[in-house]
Amino acid sequence: MDASASWDPRITPLRDGIASRALEGLVRAEVYLDCKSLTCTAPAAGIHRAPDLASEQMDQLLFGEAFDAIEEEGGFLWGQARRDGYVGFAPTAALAAPGPEATHRVAAVRTYAFAEPSIKSRASGPYSMNALVAVEATEGRLAKVVGAGWMAAEHLTPIGTFESDIAGVAERFLGAPYLWGGRESLGLDCSGLVQAAMFACGLACPRDADQQAELGREIGQADFGRGDLVFWKGHVGIGLDRPSAKGGRIVHANGFHMAVAIEPLEAAIVRIDAAGAGQPTGFRRL
Repeated sequence: MDASASWDPRITPLRDGIASRALEGLVRAEVYLDCKSLTCTAPAAGIHRAPDLASEQMDQLLFGEAFDAIEEEGGFLWGQARRDGYVGFAPTAALAAPGPEATHRVAAVRTYAFAEPSIKSRASGPYSMNALVAVEATEGRLAKVVGAGWMAAEHLTPIGTFESDIAGVAERFLGAPYLWGGRESLGLDCSGLVQAAMFACGLACPRDADQQAELGREIGQADFGRGDLVFWKGHVGIGLDRPSAKGGRIVHANGFHMAVAIEPLEAAIVRIDAAGAGQPTGFRRL
């Protein structure tokens, strides 16, 4: 049996006999290619299953995030997102050679960049929470970001400064539309919301719900509380309070509300089970 068959294709840069040079000696491939480090220069860019915008969006890059490109095909670059390890095709036009090292990240849910140090000038964006930016100057309440423009300084926080409450971060996304493969403020899915909240708190987090189900330690439903994670097959939510308090609520991005919403845990359990997805598969504490 080919050992490469046991590698998770979502996070293993291997396809059609081509692999990243980093996998040489670990997986079987016809050719191993060096990666080229690039940076996302768009507010957000999809990582797709195929080199086609009409193909499934599996993940996203945010502004300033690194992408290790391996091969170009039809206006897309196949490679691996460095922040969460996801492999796929990103639009070539959204990537460029790395600029200065990031000094700040976007701490607001979203912000705009202005062409001049004036909020009346042309705006671009929005740039979502956890985008990585390099501030090169400040003027009043605005900070000049390399490759973007002037952003509200209060919407940025220095690299290494983090939130402490993932549930509180997730609540700030309330009403954001549900978007498969999304992890930006204009649209995100269940695991994208968890990942955004954890990144804002300085915690490493994989992309998909089944991967996130390995985080932390297992707890019982009776112990489920604020900041804990509840999992179903293919879905995840974040606890807001204990089941005995206010009925026990969760915040989650979901296809039923088509948005980030707060829902009583018991109501979600009944609804999701009735829809055929079964009972929760586990509760985890980070």
